[in-house]
Amino acid sequence: MWVVGFTLLIDGLDQYIVRGSSDQIKSAFHVGDTGISVLFSAFILVNGIITLPAGYLGDRWNRTRMMAVVIVAWSIMSAVGGLVPTSAFGLLVVIRASLGAGQAVTDPSGSSVIADYYGTERRGKAFSIQQCLSYVGLGMGLAIGGAIGPLFGGHGWRLAFFVSIVPGLIVAYMCWRLPEPSRGTADRAHVTHGTGDQLELADKVSPPLFPHGFRRFFVDMMNGLRMDVRTILAIPTMRYALVGVSTVGFVVTAVATWMPSFYQNQLHQTQQAANGTFGALAILGGIPGTLLGGWIADRWVSRFMGARVVIPAVCIVVSAALFMISFIPMAFALVFVVQLGGFMAATASVPALRAGLSDAAPAQLRGAGFGAFNLASVVFGAAAAPLITSAIAEQFGDNYRTAFLIILPIAFLGAAFLMLARKHIESDAAKVFEAVVTAMAAQQQEEARYAAEAAHGSDGEGET
Repeated sequence: MWVVGFTLLIDGLDQYIVRGSSDQIKSAFHVGDTGISVLFSAFILVNGIITLPAGYLGDRWNRTRMMAVVIVAWSIMSAVGGLVPTSAFGLLVVIRASLGAGQAVTDPSGSSVIADYYGTERRGKAFSIQQCLSYVGLGMGLAIGGAIGPLFGGHGWRLAFFVSIVPGLIVAYMCWRLPEPSRGTADRAHVTHGTGDQLELADKVSPPLFPHGFRRFFVDMMNGLRMDVRTILAIPTMRYALVGVSTVGFVVTAVATWMPSFYQNQLHQTQQAANGTFGALAILGGIPGTLLGGWIADRWVSRFMGARVVIPAVCIVVSAALFMISFIPMAFALVFVVQLGGFMAATASVPALRAGLSDAAPAQLRGAGFGAFNLASVVFGAAAAPLITSAIAEQFGDNYRTAFLIILPIAFLGAAFLMLARKHIESDAAKVFEAVVTAMAAQQQEEARYAAEAAHGSDGEGET
């Protein structure tokens, strides 16, 4: 739980260091908000495109080792971004976009690992701790980027890009050392009423990456992806949840990317103060909100039908309503308090939603399931959010208050789709439970048959 959470912390730190030093980047490369939007959207778009194949690989390869290798690569690439000449903004976009491939690997694989380490009754808490560290990384990135930029002048943004390399390599080592659990081990323990002490580890010997050549591997992967996606989309809960997640992802990305600009343009804060305000909002609201959401997700999972999707839907409605209220002209202290409540409500939705998707997806397809989750939230939602939001704000004289008021109602649509998943999630989770029981029974019958054959062979040898 903690190791996977640290991967999210490093990712959040690396992403939002760019946002924290955006004024210095705009000045150095002579670009405006649209250029920064492209920088963010390129990362998000590549993330979405890669995430489904990455989920496929996560269902078939050693997930912890794959995460370790990818984190090493992205830590080095992030530092390389700090060496880009100021005449080559396109090269910076390409480098930052390539980092999206790293997060696309670590998120579905890490979420799949969490689901194998923690059973149904503990997944809400496990995902909440994991997500908490993501908000810590977000806040740290904004604070560090906002502090280093003004402190070191025109080259501050370059130094900011090197900050994550050492902690990234440390987290990569932790992932390398993390034991790889057998897929579905927590589900099997839940069926037999076992404990975490019965955790099964995967075979230490991993299969070769390309046993029949890369071309054959690529063809098999494309065919396998089609089958995995067909299976995922055949699960009603996943269909409704993916639509809901994409709309909510659009709104959340828009707010997370441009809220500091709202503080600067409409509330007249300095860059450093605006980044510090949003960083404080992310940490003070994100951590307690996520912990509360994890506690509710586990405690209320059996109290009413479809709790895993009803809880996120209610949280999203409350969050969107509070943020819309916060854009009414009022004292800054009151704006912060209202948005703090909105941020807590938004983050409280995440653990239950991730736990619900874990419950509804078969263990062997959870990587693909979380890949589809990311694909929907990124390509169909988050990738366009920075560009569209900045374009709307520009039409109203860089007024992000107006842009947010236009965009936020989309969240209510996402909540509605999550509510539609309510009547399906219990039956989908029951199917997963039934499949686990059937597989275990078949395995026991097979073991009994082998034991009987061995005993019969032993008797025959004795008679001889």
